[in-house]
Amino acid sequence: MKAGFISLGCAKNLVDTEVMLGILQDNGIELTPDPAEAEIIIVNTCAFIRSAKEESITTVLNMAEYKDTGCCRSLIIAGCLGERYHQELLDDMPEADAIIGTGAWNRIMEAVRETLAGNRIVLAGENEIVYDEKTPRILTTPSYSAYVKIAEGCDHRCAFCAIPLIRGRFRSRPMDDIAREVARLAASGVKEIILVAQDSTYYGKDIYDKPSLAQLLQELVKIEQVEWLRVLYCYPKNFTDELIETIAEEPKICKYVDLPLQHAHNSILKSMRRPDTQEDVVALLEKIRARIPNVAIRSTFIVGFPGETDAQYQTLRSFLIEQRFEKVGIFTYSQEEDTPAASMPRQVPEDVMRERYHDLMSVQCKISEEINQALEGTELDVLVEGRDEEQPNLAFGRSYREAPGIDGQIFIEGDAASQPGDIARVRIVQGFTYDAVGEPVD
Repeated sequence: MKAGFISLGCAKNLVDTEVMLGILQDNGIELTPDPAEAEIIIVNTCAFIRSAKEESITTVLNMAEYKDTGCCRSLIIAGCLGERYHQELLDDMPEADAIIGTGAWNRIMEAVRETLAGNRIVLAGENEIVYDEKTPRILTTPSYSAYVKIAEGCDHRCAFCAIPLIRGRFRSRPMDDIAREVARLAASGVKEIILVAQDSTYYGKDIYDKPSLAQLLQELVKIEQVEWLRVLYCYPKNFTDELIETIAEEPKICKYVDLPLQHAHNSILKSMRRPDTQEDVVALLEKIRARIPNVAIRSTFIVGFPGETDAQYQTLRSFLIEQRFEKVGIFTYSQEEDTPAASMPRQVPEDVMRERYHDLMSVQCKISEEINQALEGTELDVLVEGRDEEQPNLAFGRSYREAPGIDGQIFIEGDAASQPGDIARVRIVQGFTYDAVGEPVD
């Protein structure tokens, strides 16, 4: 029996995919990267915004074709789309044999057995369980890098976001459980551990009565074989002074701060139900930059939130120009049903959102290029990710300044020896908008 798996969406979803793969393999099911060979096809879906939902549906329909052209006997929709629209999906998509929500990943074998027996089922609405270090897991990332989910769910109620409806309340994993998983991964050769949660700086508040990401990091850096620790999704509200000090003082922690801000105009932030003001954020950014020299700060912003005026958009534009973030992701607002923002008046027209998106992207591209050009002549440690097959002396990878999959890369010219997983010392010789070119340091 062979199973094929497609994982869509964020790194948190990818971890769910990896634990389901582990459960399948532990139950004697062979895994295949070729859907044409798979008797079971599982699509772990994303439902964060409209485009992600459309991609998920398209992928499911594409995989359904293997019922006619391949070996597929069971097509399972898992993840966020399955959690949010479970019965509706089963009713509207006869191609699907089972729907598994985000909290039912541990019941993947039940879904497989039932569907192979000819039954169509829904397993959803069970958002309480969180995987632990004993849960079977098969890494799908390169051998030198792995994600570790430190918590599940979200207690925030941002007006535009459906994640709390999909993944439930915030649930932290115990520190000792996380540490055991990280130690095992590091012992297996993983050099870069990337900690993820819906809000990483909220970690521990539910089980330790206070935000405890700093304490977690202090424990993880003690693991001898860990070389790089990277943290994603650090919301500003609980970004404590202790966390700043910990990142500044510990050499194993990448000086990379992923700080989703979403907007800069106080009225829009209030409408978004974000707890911070622009003044709060500016003060935090000043503290981070003062205490962590050469820190790379990444943020994300939404244009076209309901009611956003031209003047409010210009405030956001000016904020990006003033703050000069190293990395920025920009999204147009997505109207998600059952969220407060979906029914707000003065929805911004699509053409206005697209115009603001392209304008803000052009602003940030110029800033990013200038920042990367300013790196010319400096030296960085680069985690090598691969080699160019057509150019024998060209390798590529990432420094502390780039997270996998969302940021650019550093191309190393004149490198004839480095292999994936090596950490090479590189001098930057040319910076571009997203990427940079360097040479090995003798």
